[in-house]
Amino acid sequence: MALVFYGHPFSSYTQKVLIALYENDLPFEYRELQPGNAAIDAQWNALWPLKKMPVLVDDERTVVETSIIIEHLHQAHPGPVPMLPDDPVEALDVRFMDRFFDHYVMTPMQAPVAEALRTDGRTEVALRESAARLDIAYAWLEQRLQGRTWAAGERFSLADCAAAPSLFYADWVHPIGAAFPTLRAYRERLLARPSFARAVEEARPYRAWFPLGAPDRD
Repeated sequence: MALVFYGHPFSSYTQKVLIALYENDLPFEYRELQPGNAAIDAQWNALWPLKKMPVLVDDERTVVETSIIIEHLHQAHPGPVPMLPDDPVEALDVRFMDRFFDHYVMTPMQAPVAEALRTDGRTEVALRESAARLDIAYAWLEQRLQGRTWAAGERFSLADCAAAPSLFYADWVHPIGAAFPTLRAYRERLLARPSFARAVEEARPYRAWFPLGAPDRD
């Protein structure tokens, strides 16, 4: 049975897993969660009542949470681009960077986006709070990424799958300033990576949905 993947192209967490799928050219059935598609929405809800995307179905197994999905793919469907190194110490660094991007870049990026979608939202306050938290993360990453091609060293990994959409959208919410040239260059390398470039292009038709206004770039 082919892999079945539920998500939406404009979703940052969907993109995180798509990168891993594309990196190893894994075949899968993409069931896009679109407004008005009641049948697919009902399947998704039955698989994961918390209704968080994405969700992966591999034969009889349902896998949720992006880092777990990617680790599952690494174990069950290995390809030429391993998502984790064999060395357990190096693997810890990859997992740490994955968690850093999800918690300290993706989460503060999403806060003002969520507020902008609320009719009673505190968007301006959320933007200020997000900018302060992101500047701390940017400064830490500027130092951490010194001498590294990818998030955890010279090999593309799970950590970069997390980094790509989080930095992509974070720069829309609070631009990565000139004080962070290493981080800016890393974001450009991620955008040039074919797997992420494909995800970006697939999401392009939905940019009008970005509630803070998508910039005319990337």
